[in-house]
Order: sequence, then structure tokens, then C-alpha cells
Amino acid sequence: MMALLTKSKYLVGLSCPRYLWMMFHDLDKLPENDLATEYIIQQGKQVGEFAKELFPDGVQLQDNLKDFKLNIEQTKQFIKKRKILFEAGIIKDDIYARADILFPVKKDEWDIIEVKGSTKVKEKQVHDLSFQKYVYEQSGLKIRKCFVLHINNDYVKNGNIDPKKFFIQDDVTDEVIEAVIGIQKRIDDMLKIIEYKDPPKVNLGNGCNNGIDCPCEDCWNFLPEGHVFELYYGGKKSLELFEAEVHHMKDIPETFKLNDKQKIQKICAINGNVHTDKKGIKKFLDSLEYPLHYLDFETFNTAIPLYDGTKSYQQIPFQFSLHIDDHNELKHYEFLHDSKEDPRTKFLSEMKKSIRSKGSIITFNQSFEITRLKEMAKDFPEYNKWIESVIKRIVDLIEPFRNFHYYNPKQKGSCSIKKVLPAITGKGYSNLNIGNGSLASAYYFETIFNGIDKKEQIRKDLLEYCKLDTEGMVWIIEELRRLINE
Repeated sequence: MMALLTKSKYLVGLSCPRYLWMMFHDLDKLPENDLATEYIIQQGKQVGEFAKELFPDGVQLQDNLKDFKLNIEQTKQFIKKRKILFEAGIIKDDIYARADILFPVKKDEWDIIEVKGSTKVKEKQVHDLSFQKYVYEQSGLKIRKCFVLHINNDYVKNGNIDPKKFFIQDDVTDEVIEAVIGIQKRIDDMLKIIEYKDPPKVNLGNGCNNGIDCPCEDCWNFLPEGHVFELYYGGKKSLELFEAEVHHMKDIPETFKLNDKQKIQKICAINGNVHTDKKGIKKFLDSLEYPLHYLDFETFNTAIPLYDGTKSYQQIPFQFSLHIDDHNELKHYEFLHDSKEDPRTKFLSEMKKSIRSKGSIITFNQSFEITRLKEMAKDFPEYNKWIESVIKRIVDLIEPFRNFHYYNPKQKGSCSIKKVLPAITGKGYSNLNIGNGSLASAYYFETIFNGIDKKEQIRKDLLEYCKLDTEGMVWIIEELRRLINE
């Protein structure tokens, strides 16, 4: 059977030749999408469907990839009729592309309109269109212009959403024409790679654009514990070291320039010890005022806004966890919204009831919570003064770790709570059913809006996850106090 290069696989090939090869030969090694990834995909599909309202005379063609032959035949028929087409698919030899919208112009020309859920044009979208344009023109179609139809990030929902105001259409024809240069060679190279019996030799220093986030683990799983890509904001330094065949931080030459934080990492890699700056830790702890409030939010966002007064992808708080330590006892308060209505007023009301009038409010990476609070102060002015008073009391627990007053090699160069908590306490998120914010958002949305099964269990899992975020901060503070008293 002939290998078919689609536009999605072409984009993968631009990113990683080995990943492309695996899609044809070793698909089982590639991870399945989790619910958070599927959620993002579904949001994109909703945007695509909504965009069709701009073209009421458009014809929806068969869009099931398993039956793409029918799609090709339908495309041929309706191209002759000069109709606006959704999902028009064309195959030419061993390349295949489908356009979100194929729009007839003049006598015999066409525009390609690619619908995206982003709020601006991205380079990847230009390459996406370049592949479509090339395939279409190879088949004999005349393509006049290429557009990206994306979300208007300034649009605020007020009643029914007007698609004409919700979307912005950008002409990217010039960029696409430039991206088409050399495309046949790239296609030929990819088709050769697909036919290889063995995967192409690609590594982190040779044509890789993904780094160690790539699912092609064979490209990087040979790296030792404490490898150079764990350097704090290593970037080009990490790649330079790797290309010089320096893989472990302990082997970094003395002559290689590192900043102070990276030097601490190297020392820890050599001696295997934890670095502590007791003076810096003590200064942070002494700045805290009782009663201590440990606060964490969970939010969700949608491409198409659900509530009046909100924009695309605006973070909507739906849950909080709050631990309060007054020296004598530790109390826990929590809130988890449970309806399709805008959760923010109830969220604010419950939080205001729980937070006391004095004491530090401790968050981890405070910019997230502060930004959400400022947004809600703007949207709900009756809470403005109270929110201002809360923000003034916020203290960021990330500071001792961002400043490297504490560093444990187990953090792997990260100062996120997901790395700090297990490093400093031995406790973590690995045993939870929901173990990160993206999954929490996706599960909440699916439970409330799509009626996902096991609602009670998911609700329990959401409460458990958010509670660990604040209880974990309590444990971190306790451990920091123990360290400076040793």
C-alpha cells in the first residue's frame, strides 16, 4: 500500500523526522492523547464548526479520514459546481490535503481559508497552508490567496456571539508563497524516510526542534540523571554542551560559563547533596504573618466564551482550596462549582467567607492567582476593595526555590510545585487520578458540560488534587522551618 503524506504528517516531519517515521512503523510507542489533549482538540473543532456560520452557502463534504476516497470524489464534483466547500480533499500521487474552507473566486480561482483556534497567526499555520496550496496546485487548481481565520482576542461576549466580530481573517499569501519554496524536496525527503526500514538518526543536537518533550524517547532517553538539559534556563548552553558531548552536569568544564544558579546545580550534581541557604530561607519565613493562608485556584477556559463579559480563553476560576494555620490548628476550606452557570460570583463569595482579615496569603507562583483576582475585580466591582486587600497580602512560596535558597537535584532544574513538593517532602502527585491543572480543567468541563460518567468520583478527585496543592505548601513550609533549625 502506498504511503500517503498528509498535511498533518508533513508538519510532524518538519518538526521531527524520527517522529514521522514512527507514525508509520512504530505507532504503538507514541503515547495516546490524554483527556487534556483531547479537550484542546475538541475546542479547535468547535471553532471550526462555528466558522462555518460565516459561509451559509458552504457545502459540508465527507470529513471522515477513514473514507477519504468519498471525500475526494465529492470534492471533484463540487469543484465543478464552483461551490464553497468545507473539508475539500485532493490527492495527487502520494500527497493529500484537505482545506477547512475552499472558496471560489473570479472565474476559475480559489482561496484557501484555514480556521484556527489561536488568537494570532503562527508559523506552523503558514506551513500548513503551504502544503495545502502545493497539493491543490499540483492537481491543477488555481489558488489565488491563502488566509488564516482566527479568533479576535479583543471580542467580549455579550449575548449571542457574532461570528463576523468573533473572527479575524488575515491574508498570509506572501508568507505561504515563501514557505512553498523547496517544498517538493522536503516532501521527497519525508517520503524516503517513511520507506526506511529503520528510523532516521536524529538526536537533540541534529535537526531536532522538540527537545526532551518529544514523545520519541529513543532520541533522548540515553541521557543520564542530572543531564545538561536540566540546567536552569539552560537553553543554548545546554545544547552547546550536548553538542560538545558533555551530557552530565558534573562533567561541565570549569572554563564553561555558568550563572550562579547553574553553578549550584553543578555542585549538587557532583556531590549529590541538597543546597540550602539558611539565611535566605529564614528571611523568607520571617516575612510571613500569622494566620497563614495557603491558597490555590483551578480554572478552565474555552475557545468560544461561555459567559457574558468574557473573552476567548479567559481563565474562569471554578475551584479553590484554602488551608489556614493560626498556630494552634490547621483548618481546610474548599469550593468546587457544580453547575453550568458562571462560577465566579459564588467562587468569590465563598472565598471571602473563608479568608480572614489578617495574615499572609501564600500561593505558589503568585502571578496566576493575582491575575485571576484582578480579572474578577474588574468584572465584579463590588468585590474590588476586598480583592485589592487580598492581593496586598499575597506571598509567593516559589521565591526560596526560584532564588535557589533551596535546591535538590530531584527538582531537575525546575522550581514548580510538582517538582519541589516531592523533592523536599517525598510526597507528590503520582498517586492521584488527577495530577495536574490541565487534566483538572478538562475533567471539570467534561463533567459539567458533557455529562461524563463517574461524576461523583471525578468531583472527589478534583477536590483531592486541589487540596494537595495547598496542603503541600503547608508541608513545604514545615520542612523549610526544620531545615533552618537543624
